[in-house]
Amino acid sequence: MSVVINTNSAATVASNNLAASNSMLQKSLNRLSSGSKIVSPADDAGGLAVSMKLTAAAKRSAAANINIGNSVSFLQTQDGALKVTGKVLDRISELKTLHSDPTKSTTDKANYDTEFGQLKLQLASLSAEKFNTIDLFSTTALTTQVSEDGAQTVTLSAKNISASGTSFNTVMNAASLEDSAITLTDIRNAIEEIATFRASNGAEQSRLGFASEVLTTNKANLEAASSRIMDVDVAEESTQLARWNTLVQAGTAMLSQANQSAQTVMRLLQ
Repeated sequence: MSVVINTNSAATVASNNLAASNSMLQKSLNRLSSGSKIVSPADDAGGLAVSMKLTAAAKRSAAANINIGNSVSFLQTQDGALKVTGKVLDRISELKTLHSDPTKSTTDKANYDTEFGQLKLQLASLSAEKFNTIDLFSTTALTTQVSEDGAQTVTLSAKNISASGTSFNTVMNAASLEDSAITLTDIRNAIEEIATFRASNGAEQSRLGFASEVLTTNKANLEAASSRIMDVDVAEESTQLARWNTLVQAGTAMLSQANQSAQTVMRLLQ
């Protein structure tokens, strides 16, 4: 093998190997320090794109779950008002029965009518209740998205308890307990209407509960899928770190030896 001065092939090869090992060492350090397998798009362009879509879907799932929670709160508030409405109607039915007692004096019946008037005002107040400025009892149904892509929805039915033609409305429009326009049958029917609304409310809450459970599960699965793409395996990467660290140290030593090999030329010139 010839001995030359201008070209040191061994040093060049050692330098290239050292540069490659050092580059991999830096990548390994970046992955471990960030916890991410993909530090830059160049590491895995396709994987990064997939992970971004999965992460966005997981965030939308969380947002949809929040909306479901708000809808459940709306229904719970609505049911609370319906529950009290049912109690008020129960009391009105009791007053109607007491009012029909032939042993009651005119004054007694007037007292019952006074309470009846106050209870009607309370019913009117309950029918006007709101949740975050949204009417609890209106003619408009509400639609809640229950999937991250918005394709799945749950409709919260309109529950207008004071709608025209309802027994509830008949009770509200009665002038007094003695009014022939209001009978015990009307009051019972009004109670049944409220009971039906509460049953519908409960069914909607039940469905939203299951929809929320699906979203929670999907969010966890989406995050796990993204993690498999993005998150670094610390055990595996630690092994790679030790490997590249050893190669960098060995490459540095060999580059030093290769640079010193040219000094043999000086011995020949002495």
